[in-house]
Amino acid sequence: MNHVKYRVGKWLPSDRNFLNNWIEKKIIQAKKSNLPMNPAIADLRDAIYNDPILWMSFTSMYDEIPQGYNEPVKNFETMLLIMNQILQEAPCYSTIENTIGLVGFPINAILDWAMGTSGGYLAFTNTLVNEKLNVILNEWKVFLQSDASKYVLVNGPIFQPQPDYTNPVGWFSPEALEAIAAMDPLRGQGNDPENALANFIYNYQCRPDLPNFGYTSWDDFFTREFNPGVREVSDADKDPSVIVSACESAPYNCVTNAMMRDKFWMKGQPYSLLDIMNNHPLSQQFGDNSTVYQAFLCAKTYHRWNSPVDGRVVAIQNVPGTYYAEAPVEGYDPAGPNDSQGYIAELAARALIFIQSDNEKIGLMCFVAIGMAEVSSCEITVKVGDHIKKGDPTGTFHFGGSTHCLIFRPGVNIDFDFHGQTPSLNTYNIPVKSKIGVVS
Repeated sequence: MNHVKYRVGKWLPSDRNFLNNWIEKKIIQAKKSNLPMNPAIADLRDAIYNDPILWMSFTSMYDEIPQGYNEPVKNFETMLLIMNQILQEAPCYSTIENTIGLVGFPINAILDWAMGTSGGYLAFTNTLVNEKLNVILNEWKVFLQSDASKYVLVNGPIFQPQPDYTNPVGWFSPEALEAIAAMDPLRGQGNDPENALANFIYNYQCRPDLPNFGYTSWDDFFTREFNPGVREVSDADKDPSVIVSACESAPYNCVTNAMMRDKFWMKGQPYSLLDIMNNHPLSQQFGDNSTVYQAFLCAKTYHRWNSPVDGRVVAIQNVPGTYYAEAPVEGYDPAGPNDSQGYIAELAARALIFIQSDNEKIGLMCFVAIGMAEVSSCEITVKVGDHIKKGDPTGTFHFGGSTHCLIFRPGVNIDFDFHGQTPSLNTYNIPVKSKIGVVS
């Protein structure tokens, strides 16, 4: 069966055959490299073996995948073996059978079909499993923030002492730079160059005269900042009635009837505000018929957060949550995690920033940074009591970014500007700090 579906944010290739080939090559590599098992991986393995519910869940998730789906990973032992290999690697493009693709979510890739099973649902909503996954992903984060991870920040094929069966290609190769430039909504406009290399140098803080463009690690590259003046709040948008884009992101959904409590696991994935805001005391100041604007981030672009309004930070919170849970209604869909963005707003690891806007018509609003799969390290960089201007930095995702919400209370009337689009799974980036709405 050949399932091809658009992948939000381009974190994984839409070509399932490419992805299967990549996984098959990773299995060969992991078996031949015979790396010592990372203690965090061993801890998850022991938890699975020692808990009958987890044993049942992780075993059944692979048994339940229909035969026609050609899943290369046949059991959780193989899953753990590949995860152990991935913890020693930085994500990059791969060349397989003369095709280049980005596997930006490698762990997500090996769990793709399993996540949609009932066993996967039980496993990836389990608190203990998510605690173990948190430790595993933190181990990977340490590697991605280390000097050892910058080997992928090169031009052209990546040569390593040991064979790499997926033929990795560096982030500064023409193909990767073109993919990054293609996500720039202002490419070719004004001073923003069309040429891919010039586009990167114009947009991002970097040192192209230095090895690895001056980046000290994979994380340093992925949390890169725009050059001064590239993305700024325009004079017109400094008007207090204007709300600006908090992330370089594409509009996914916008509703004005979000309820305080709803069945977010049902088809349509309605927002359940108390769950999204983790029953924070300030959530009581919202109510039924609140407005939620949600947009997703691309693997190849800017991953920092910026304030959508002028105001004072009145509360912040990091919320632990799930990493690989997807909406049960998605079933065996390789794009299930993408289509589950509404669902994971209530469940995934996330960060809350409550801002009391200087504009009384807006009042209290909430910015929610939502992790997706590997992208679940949410760093808040503002403090309670800080007064922030529209466009000021508020935090960042490490290892990319996934999706975020802006939540406004009932009675806040906003005329949204989606930049000529209808929010959906097939939209393009709106520049960070540009107008997305006007309150009346």
